Parts: sequence; structure tokens; C-alpha cells
Amino acid sequence: MLAQRLAAAAELGSSVGLDWAAVVPVSATAGTQLEDVVSELSAVLPEGPPLYPEGELTDEPDAVMVAELIREAALEGVSDELPHSIAVVVQEMRLRPDRPEDRPLLDVFADVFVERPSQKAIVIGARGARLRDVGTRARAAIEAMMGTPVFLDLHVKVAKEWQRDPKQLRRLGF
Repeated sequence: MLAQRLAAAAELGSSVGLDWAAVVPVSATAGTQLEDVVSELSAVLPEGPPLYPEGELTDEPDAVMVAELIREAALEGVSDELPHSIAVVVQEMRLRPDRPEDRPLLDVFADVFVERPSQKAIVIGARGARLRDVGTRARAAIEAMMGTPVFLDLHVKVAKEWQRDPKQLRRLGF
């Protein structure tokens, strides 16, 4: 049965004037021979120019990436309560000037915006426990990305209905 289908595919190509580079039986649902398809496609595709300079992973500024790491940490575990109601704006990000060059410290000051006071209480948690956890997780991710120790200062603020207000959306970077 498989041999007949492979022969039919080859014949189809010939009937319309195409010479297939390869005919690879594959099952995406079973995951069989996917590597063969990738290998065959890679062999015939031209290599393109690099999209970013060597060592760069994105064209986004560091502040945007830091904001996303903080937002991700804030959404972890509360996505049902706050599906899209959290926005993060990095107000300032700078190396602390009074530190020696061999022991830098990156200061990050960020605001976490929610739409309602009840959401603010969720983000902060009992006696600030949830916000401390968010800060700890975000700090570790930022340090890994930036390669330097980080002092992270987070403030949770309410921006009523920010998702429906064009002025607030612009202010929050959307």
C-alpha cells in the first residue's frame, strides 16, 4: 500500500513536469520520519543572511525583554484570575554607578499594572508573599539573561480598564 502511494506521488510529479528532489513518507501524528523531511528541505534551501548580529537573540530592547520576564513571573500560577490583565513597564534600568567594575549590579525599577484593586491584591498576595515570589523568579530570569546580579524594585499599580483605553495602552507601550 505504501509503495503504491509513493509510486503514485512520483508519477504525479512526472505527469505535470516536476522532478521531485525526494518523496518521503511521513506521519506527523505518529511523528515518524519528520527528521527526514527536515533534512531533505534543509538540503535544498539556500542559507539566508543572519537576522541579528552574532550573539544577539532578538531585536527587542533589553527593557522590553525584562518587562516580559517580570510579566511571565507574575502570571505564573494566576493565569485564570489574571489572563491578560497584567502589563509591566520598566521605568528605569541602569548599572549602579558606585559599584566596582568587577562586581556590577543592575538596578531595575518596574511597575506592574492591573485593572482592578482586587487584581492588585492577587498579585501582591498575603503580606506581600506573592509579589516577593514574583520578584525572586523574575530576578533569577533577568540575571540569567543579562549576566549580572540584579536589584529588582517592583510596584503594583491599578490602571483602571487600561486594555480599553487607547491613551493608557500607549503609555504602557502597546
